[in-house]
Amino acid sequence: MRSKNLIITVLFSSLLFVGWKAIDQEWLSEKRKGYTLKYTSSDKKNKKEYRQLIENGMSSAAFFFGDGFKKEFDVFIHPNRLSLDIAWQKDWNMPDFKSECWMVASGVATKLDVISPKQWDKEACEHIYSDTNKTQQLITHELIHVYHGQLNVSPDFSDVQGIDWFVEGLATYASGQCDSKRISEVQKAILENKIPEKLDDFWKGKIKYGLSGSVVMFIDKTYGREKLRTLLPLNKKSELLAALNTTESELLAAWRNHILEYKSGQ
Repeated sequence: MRSKNLIITVLFSSLLFVGWKAIDQEWLSEKRKGYTLKYTSSDKKNKKEYRQLIENGMSSAAFFFGDGFKKEFDVFIHPNRLSLDIAWQKDWNMPDFKSECWMVASGVATKLDVISPKQWDKEACEHIYSDTNKTQQLITHELIHVYHGQLNVSPDFSDVQGIDWFVEGLATYASGQCDSKRISEVQKAILENKIPEKLDDFWKGKIKYGLSGSVVMFIDKTYGREKLRTLLPLNKKSELLAALNTTESELLAAWRNHILEYKSGQ
């Protein structure tokens, strides 16, 4: 029994040590134009590649919106999922939160948190670092959130009402993730009458990225990029619809027609 208790004690102490190491890990900093890169010693060798991903994403965001980031922000490269979870637990005031395996990053006005991309194969599911296009799009997606948060009245999106579809759809569309495959899935769902009746439900289910991204794409193509930009400070669905001078039912009807007529390459 003593031996068993000793093993349990040592194991528990080891887990505590791992947890505290994640909390107390030393962050190294590198000041860059527009942001500060924060990383641990395990990513010293990777920081050049990661800087390129970040700066490519920032350039894509600036090109899409015709304007650069309004404020400087931090980018935290977490060495593992435990480190990311601890950051999210603190930021979201959810001490028991444990991330799903597909969750690897988040962006708000002041920072981007991401598991070290070279660890995704081991620390995550659905993401492969060597898929360079998708890796860049994911980083750009989160940087679009940073850009959006810097203009929104709710910088961390904690006080948005009925526009989850817009927040995520904007990042999906502007990052290039609203591709022909996703549009085809949405077209199929429309034809099979499997589309939610309310925008509030667009950011749910298996095709939520395509649904949400395609609505933002429709707004961009129909109302113009400048009009789309004017929606970024808004945090309520009612305000967004009023700014577009439409109703939810009118918007969805026009969106359906647009998507059914959409052809890849438009």
